[in-house]
Amino acid sequence: MEIRNKKILVIGLAVSGLPTVKTLHSLGAEIIVNDRKTQAELQQALVQLKDIKVGYVLGGHPPELANWPDFAVISPGVPMEDPMVQEIIRRGREVIGEVEMAYRLTHTPIVAITGTNGKTTTTALTGEIFRLSGRSTHVVGNIGAPIIEVATNSRPEDIMVAEISSFQLEGIREFKPVSSAILNITPDHLDRHKTFENYVDIKSRIFRNQGPGEFAILNADEPNTVKLAEKCSARVLYFSRKNIMDSGVFVEGGNIIIKKDKRIERVCPVGSLKIPGDHNIENALAAVALAWSLEIPLETIANALEGFEGVEHRLEYVDTINGVAYINDSKGTNPDASIKAIKAIDGPVVLIAGGYDKGGDFDGFVEGFDGKVKGVVLMGATAKNLQSSCQRKNMNSIYIVKDMQEAVNRAALMARAGDTVLLSPACASWDMYKNFEERGKEFKKAVGLLRRIS
Repeated sequence: MEIRNKKILVIGLAVSGLPTVKTLHSLGAEIIVNDRKTQAELQQALVQLKDIKVGYVLGGHPPELANWPDFAVISPGVPMEDPMVQEIIRRGREVIGEVEMAYRLTHTPIVAITGTNGKTTTTALTGEIFRLSGRSTHVVGNIGAPIIEVATNSRPEDIMVAEISSFQLEGIREFKPVSSAILNITPDHLDRHKTFENYVDIKSRIFRNQGPGEFAILNADEPNTVKLAEKCSARVLYFSRKNIMDSGVFVEGGNIIIKKDKRIERVCPVGSLKIPGDHNIENALAAVALAWSLEIPLETIANALEGFEGVEHRLEYVDTINGVAYINDSKGTNPDASIKAIKAIDGPVVLIAGGYDKGGDFDGFVEGFDGKVKGVVLMGATAKNLQSSCQRKNMNSIYIVKDMQEAVNRAALMARAGDTVLLSPACASWDMYKNFEERGKEFKKAVGLLRRIS
C-alpha cells in the first residue's frame, strides 16, 4: 500500500497509536494525531514523538477535522460511533484500525485468535509451537507488540501469531489471516457493542475475508461459535473437549487426538499439560488445531504443549502464606472467565473481585460459584452491584474494600490453610488501573507485603 505523501489522521494515541504514528511517518505520510485527552494528559506519550514532525489536535474529536485526511487509522479504544469518525466515513474517507493498517503493510502471514476468553493463553501457546518449529515467530496484538510495530520489519517466511479483540475487529476491512480461531463467545463488552448479537457478528469478522485457501478453527462445544460456520468460506476445523468427533481435534482416552479422513494421530496426554482447568484444555486444543492446519509436526506440537507453563496474570501462582495459596487471575475481566478460574482451583476459594462494569451478568456469576467460594472481597465501581448479587444468592461473607492491599489483607483473614485467595475480578480494570496488567502487579505487590508481615 502506498503511504508516502498521504494525509493520515491517527485517532487515539493509545498503546497502538504510538507505533502507528512512528511507522506511518517512516513511510513518508503526513500525519495529524487526534485524541480526546489533553496535552497534559498525554505528556508521557508525546515525549516519545518529540523528534517526529506531526500535527496535533488534542482535547476532543472536532467534526471539522473530518475533511482533512485521505483516510484515518483509529485506536481500538475509540468507538466507530464517535460523531467525528462517522463524519469522516460520511465524507467518503476510509476509517480502519491498526490491525488493518498493519495487514496492508506486511507480507508476513498472520495466525489470528479471538474469543471472549482464553485468547492470551492460546496465542502464547500457539506462538510457542511455531517457535519450536524453527520458524521466526512474532507474538503480537493484545499480547506482545502491536502488529504494526512488526509489520514492516518482518519477512514473508516469518509468522505472526496475533491475539485480536472485538474492538480491533471493528476496524478491519481486508484483513485475511492464513488461519483463524474463535475460541468461544459469551456476553462481554456490551457497554460498547450494545447487544450480544452485535458482539457475535463482530467476532465473526476474523474470518470474513478468508476463503477455501485458509482455515477457520471453531469450538464445537460452543453453540455460538458452531453457528458461525454458516458464514464462513474458509476450511472449518473443529475442536472439542467434550465429544469425540469424526474429524477435528478432541480428547479421547485421556489423550489429545487429531483425526482427519479416518487417520488418527495422538498428540500427547491431557495430563501432561501444566496449565490447569478444563478451559485450558480447550485452549490447548485450539492451539493444536491452528498449528496442525499449517502443517507443524506433531512432535513439535506435543513438546510445546508439555513445556508450556502459562502466562502472567492468568491463573498465575504468586505465593503460599500460612498454607493459603495466592493466585493472580487479573486477566479474568468478565464473569465467564472468572467462573472458569474458580472451577480450575482445587479446594475452597476466597475471591477478590470487582472493577469497571462492562455489562456483565453478576447474578449468573455468583451462581457459578457452585459452593466453592467461601467468601468474597469486593472493590471498584461494581462492588455494590456484586454485593447485591451475592446477597440475592444467600452469600453473606462479603467485604467491600477501598484498594488492593486492603483486599489482600482482608482475604488473608478469611482464608484458612488449604484455601486459595484468588484475584479474578470478573470486570475490567479501567476504574482503578490503566489495564489488567497493572492490577495484577498490584496484587502481587500486596501479597509480597503480606509475606513480609506474616
